[in-house]
Amino acid sequence: MAVTSDLPETATDGVTVSHQEGRTAIRLLGVREEALQTGRNRVVVAGLIFAMLFLALAVRLTDLTVLREADPNLLAHRGAVAEQTTRRADIVDRNGVLLATDLRTASLAADPKLLLSAESTATALVRIFPELSQPALLKKLTGETRFVWIKRHLTPRQQHAANALGMPGLKFVKEWHRVYPHGSLAAHVVGYTDVDGKGIAGVEKSFNTELAYGGDADFPLHLSIDVRVQHALRDELHQAMTRFGAAGAAGVVMDANSGELLALTSLPDFDLNHPGSAPEASRFNRTSLGVYELGSVFKLFTAAMALDSGVVDLSGGFDASKPIHISRFTIRDDHAKNRWLSVPEIVAYSSNIGAAKMAMAVGADAQRDYLDRFGLLRPSSLELPEIGSPLSPVRWRDINVMTVAFGHGVAVSPLQLGSGISALVNGGIMVPPTLLKRSPDMPVVGTRVVSRRTSDQLRRLMRLVVAEGTGGKADVTGYLVGGKTGTAEKAGHRGYRRTALLSSFVAAFPMNKPKYVVYVLLDEPNGTKDTFGFASAGWTAAPTAGRVIARIAPLLDVAPADATTTANALDISLQKRERKSETF
Repeated sequence: MAVTSDLPETATDGVTVSHQEGRTAIRLLGVREEALQTGRNRVVVAGLIFAMLFLALAVRLTDLTVLREADPNLLAHRGAVAEQTTRRADIVDRNGVLLATDLRTASLAADPKLLLSAESTATALVRIFPELSQPALLKKLTGETRFVWIKRHLTPRQQHAANALGMPGLKFVKEWHRVYPHGSLAAHVVGYTDVDGKGIAGVEKSFNTELAYGGDADFPLHLSIDVRVQHALRDELHQAMTRFGAAGAAGVVMDANSGELLALTSLPDFDLNHPGSAPEASRFNRTSLGVYELGSVFKLFTAAMALDSGVVDLSGGFDASKPIHISRFTIRDDHAKNRWLSVPEIVAYSSNIGAAKMAMAVGADAQRDYLDRFGLLRPSSLELPEIGSPLSPVRWRDINVMTVAFGHGVAVSPLQLGSGISALVNGGIMVPPTLLKRSPDMPVVGTRVVSRRTSDQLRRLMRLVVAEGTGGKADVTGYLVGGKTGTAEKAGHRGYRRTALLSSFVAAFPMNKPKYVVYVLLDEPNGTKDTFGFASAGWTAAPTAGRVIARIAPLLDVAPADATTTANALDISLQKRERKSETF
């Protein structure tokens, strides 16, 4: 049964209550109804205001992120700040000595729209930073962009002075700044970064990605360089440059068995903390980027290929009694013996005639093949962006075969020369040079380029050059130094310049079991009173190499050999060869 109720309306204090079909309706009357309506209106208005605010914020964000995307200054600002939020990894030497690291610094920027006066701000800032151009700065401060750099990477003193100005519109941005504790010591190896922390030279550039995203202090980049050896090499080269008035110098110290570079120096060099102020010539890496005709040091390669291919042995030789006339060229010896010379004599006395005839016996194709094996006809694989490309003849004619035999007609870098000699003395294995520290557990992978027997013979010939030949001034008592001199005339516009020399010396020690190769080069040295006016390698580069070895051998734990070992280690002498040669 359905029950319905139609009760009459009742009104109490402005509220009407009605009952109809089981429902109860309440209606406000008079003032109360008005108040409720007003409240509803206010909520609607407030909602509209908030909606407009959010819309304005969205428009502003769109303006900043999309509409202004083409503003190069804004993009540069965002990129610079984003890059600098990540610390760059450290670079250390093989013993953990710090070579490069990041420090937190402040950079000064400005919002031109917030400046009270661009003119007075520019005037005040130039007083603090006199290196800035006031007209250029004023142009930046009156531009349309909202962000301009004033000065990057301030010193604490500069930051304090800028902050003391109290000028609105100036602000500081925290950034990472690359610093190099050793300044110029290993400048061409370490390299440097730009103001935004991007590597642009040296290993800073080669390993830019790894360094940029590897900013963990526990995982620095370990180089093969030893700062102690680097200092000794750089110091001796600098002294030699001063002593002989040379235009430049280059040097390499290499582990002959692992390929690790313990030192690599190019002079003149520059302070890595201020690369922009260095002359362009100082930033040029003579050791890996420069390629030169290096002269008679190449005779070691010629002897190696002749002995290894079997066209001659140590008891054989060639007639060097007369100069060689070929085409319009004449090949002669500087200190001619005017007789038949054995292979040891050709190397020890540095005979151009003997080397040319030895190379002709090997032949053009074999000579080119061996030089390629030694890494002399292609760029080095070293982890540097500054790598030079060697120069070699387009057509390998007889004249080329002869001149290349004694280091003319082919140009290589000092790095390539040192690397190639390492292969000749370490048992005949070509190991790629590296600037990265090798783990003792990591096997060294190389390619055989000559036989072990040939390598043994070359070690004896190199020791002979120092013991009885042109490299005597490189000898260091107890260390069994072996090597080869090289004096080359520099090429000019009208042929070779007889007074402009490249004097170099390549050495290895100890020659009974070579561990290290040292190569030094002096660019245009001058003779002195002590050298009797001679600027050749035997008087300039050889003694420099000897002094380097005397300093670094103790650092590298190379124990001096006793007199008996020195006398019996390498069974070869010029006197015996000369007596034998007289019977021919």
